[in-house]
Amino acid sequence: MSALYMIVGTLVALGVLVTFHEFGHFWVARRCGVKVLRFSVGFGTPLLRWHDRHGTEFVVAAIPLGGYVRMLDEREAEVPAELLGQSFNRKPVGQRVAIVAAGPIANFLLALFFFWVLAMLGSQQVRPVIGSVAPDSIAAHAGLESGQEIVSVDGEAVNGWSQVNLQLVRRLGESGTLLVGVRDQGGSTEQPRELHLNAWLKGAEEPDPIGALGITPWRPAIAPIIAELDPKGPAQAAGLKVGDRLQALDGQALDDWQQLVERVRKLPAERITLSVVSEGQVREVSLTLAARGEGEARSGYLGAGVKAAEWPAEMLREVSFGPVAAVGEAVARTWSMSLLTLDSLKKMVLGELSVKNLSGPITIAKVAGASAQSGVGDFLNFLAYLSISLGVLNLLPIPVLDGGHLLFYLIELARGRPLSDRVQAWGVQIGISLVVGVMLLALVNDLSRL
Repeated sequence: MSALYMIVGTLVALGVLVTFHEFGHFWVARRCGVKVLRFSVGFGTPLLRWHDRHGTEFVVAAIPLGGYVRMLDEREAEVPAELLGQSFNRKPVGQRVAIVAAGPIANFLLALFFFWVLAMLGSQQVRPVIGSVAPDSIAAHAGLESGQEIVSVDGEAVNGWSQVNLQLVRRLGESGTLLVGVRDQGGSTEQPRELHLNAWLKGAEEPDPIGALGITPWRPAIAPIIAELDPKGPAQAAGLKVGDRLQALDGQALDDWQQLVERVRKLPAERITLSVVSEGQVREVSLTLAARGEGEARSGYLGAGVKAAEWPAEMLREVSFGPVAAVGEAVARTWSMSLLTLDSLKKMVLGELSVKNLSGPITIAKVAGASAQSGVGDFLNFLAYLSISLGVLNLLPIPVLDGGHLLFYLIELARGRPLSDRVQAWGVQIGISLVVGVMLLALVNDLSRL
């Protein structure tokens, strides 16, 4: 079933985002009097095609990894004299800028719409209450304590752990002071805490911002009783069964499932001994843990799971907005995520953020499937984030991307005449090399994660 969700989720995501992006180009081109020859969603062999009354051919093609709008243009083919006024290259540079910019702008508007819908639907957030603080950690040195609730990060109010994590991601690879506002249990006054960062998580391949500060979020205790098993995991191979209670690992008592998780993660490919209570009898089970990930991200894997815990009502909060207030929330989230995407790209270039965090089509497909399986809210959230990424990346000043065309047109505006065809051709060749290189790097990252 998860494979079906992945396929359907990916097709829907790419279909919606690509169609909306290309429709932005198409709609503005029509308003500027440019004749559109073809509107294609996908590349390669056409699966469906039809024409409208203006003579535009609409195509749904076999390879759903993009799309394009082909306009009448003397640079691509000879244009009849009677149609020269509808040619893209004959339009004033201001109109050409508007047509090219319309695609990325459409992606930002689509993200804003999704965030608006999500704000009105509302969400249930887990209050960011600290469960424990690791000794001698960044959080411990700042005076953070168990039971305190985080209410702001760098001056931005936070409602749940997801917002805390998002604010912390902004500081990856940086040095300086991180300002965290906390409130004691039962208190009402916000107390500032200063956390000192020094090249914090610089170059980390799979950063865990909250854990790297030494903070473990509060969560309800879960008894270490197996509720599910991975058919191909070490636990199943060793004969563990659903209903077994794990009471010790290598002689160390287990009172909570999270204790087991934390210890197992630190022991990739290691031999361990579990004390198991099964059908009233205690037995010792020795097994070798599997290993997942590479380098610093390498961790142990047991292949067993537990039943989800019930969260106390006081640890949850409902966050929702009315139609008008939701507009402000949507604008703020769209702006915030756009800046975060740009900042992450800058940090990758400067080496402050590992390029291993760059994802390609395989990761996108996996996340699309997982979010689609999680529900409408998670899927809309994923679409909004992906739409923003598509908009930001297309605005980068790299020839062959929309941003590269905009760069040429802005230079034309400044000079009063366009760059020579030779210079533009060089730019396109460089742009193609950059884009192909980044795509290959993203694909390599995807394959390494499998």
